Amino acid sequence: MPPSTDPGRPEPDATAPVPTEPPRAVSDRGETVCVIGAGASGLAALKNLKEHGFGVDCYERETGVGGAWNWRHDRSPVYASTHLISSRPFTQFPDFPMPDDWPDYPHHSQLLSYFERYADHFDLRQHIWFGTEVVRVQPVAGDRWDVTTRSTGGYGPERTSRYAAVVVANGHNWSPKLPRYEGLEEFRGELMHASSYKDPAQLRGKRVLVVGAGNTGCDIAVEAAQQAAHCWHSTRRGYWYAPKYVLGRPADQVNDALIALRVPLRVRQWLYHWTLRLTVGDLTRFGLPKPDHRVYETHPIANSQLVYYVGHGRVAPTPEVARFHAKSVELTDGRQIDPELVVFATGYLPRFEFLDPAVLGAVDGRPRLWLNAFAPGHPTLAVVGLVQPDSGLFPLSHWQSVLFARLLALRLTRPDRAAEFAQRVTAGAGERYVGRVTDSSRHWFEVAHADYLRAVQRAMHELEEK
Repeated sequence: MPPSTDPGRPEPDATAPVPTEPPRAVSDRGETVCVIGAGASGLAALKNLKEHGFGVDCYERETGVGGAWNWRHDRSPVYASTHLISSRPFTQFPDFPMPDDWPDYPHHSQLLSYFERYADHFDLRQHIWFGTEVVRVQPVAGDRWDVTTRSTGGYGPERTSRYAAVVVANGHNWSPKLPRYEGLEEFRGELMHASSYKDPAQLRGKRVLVVGAGNTGCDIAVEAAQQAAHCWHSTRRGYWYAPKYVLGRPADQVNDALIALRVPLRVRQWLYHWTLRLTVGDLTRFGLPKPDHRVYETHPIANSQLVYYVGHGRVAPTPEVARFHAKSVELTDGRQIDPELVVFATGYLPRFEFLDPAVLGAVDGRPRLWLNAFAPGHPTLAVVGLVQPDSGLFPLSHWQSVLFARLLALRLTRPDRAAEFAQRVTAGAGERYVGRVTDSSRHWFEVAHADYLRAVQRAMHELEEK
């Protein structure tokens, strides 16, 4: 037998039971609902649940409201020049309009002030636990949930509370999706995901390669055109670049007018192509690749400046990156370029670290929900804001949370009606509310806002019909 590590004490009995931690005390919060996140969607859920008579505890890992739109937050993807890409009337909450004297596309600082005023107007701050992160959410008997929290950063003990329902509103634009390339670890230049980009000074005087043609990638390419020594913009495919204004109005307002007139999708696509031919013409003459899809089959890129700077030679369109070398980047057409800084504007992936992926029916990280909000088998759980609309997000988050609040209320008064709704959730999980779209993670949550809102309205009528 090996000697004891502590002379003078007997060897421990190997057959003795190992002491276990006592079960964690659970604080029962009764019919109170837990909301995770105090960004736009979390605030809407908190406000609507409160208006329907529910007690609400909202946990926010940061020290203020605003979520992704609060540039002070560690996970905020906002950079200095960030503006809305959907116009003000299609972005504001239905019951809390933005000021009439604001621009068509407000700056991110205005959005933050809007959320702060929203929280104060509806007296929401008293329900928010700031500096508190959720570490576990577990279903328990009776369709209830145990929510374990702790101070942000892991300080202090964990605390578990039991809730009647949970709203997940932690956002889906904060966990960077990073590409993998051969030789990337050998590259001696600077690498950055767009989530770390905050100011054009980071680009000034450098040779910059921007990878990705989403709205953020195009914004950064435009800023590099003005600040960098040289800018390459690498894209995997061709895209349609939508101007922010058409016929003197914000483009989404013109498109919505056509939708309201029941103009078929094919006709709207033809009108869009015709408008582009009249304005910028054939983009392939600038070196931009020809789109491999029809307009509205990918999330629109609202940028009026990218084509301008491409046409002035300040942005050099390049094909997809093939591999990295120590001092250069090789493209799929065989060319090699020598950027000092590479910015990966390659998007984000949804992360729900506190939930077992099976709860949301996730396959390869993609939740399988009905209305992008309701999980089969869990009638007291809702995900709010997990949509990528062709217009503003906040009205959709508002009506998602109204529907959930009414469902919870009906569980108390008409459990039979709520059970029918649960069956509808199971049958409809995975439904899409958009036409044909490119099958990529960027478009997992793509919805056509008019179709989606009609689906939510139908669900509300079915829930409450006599």
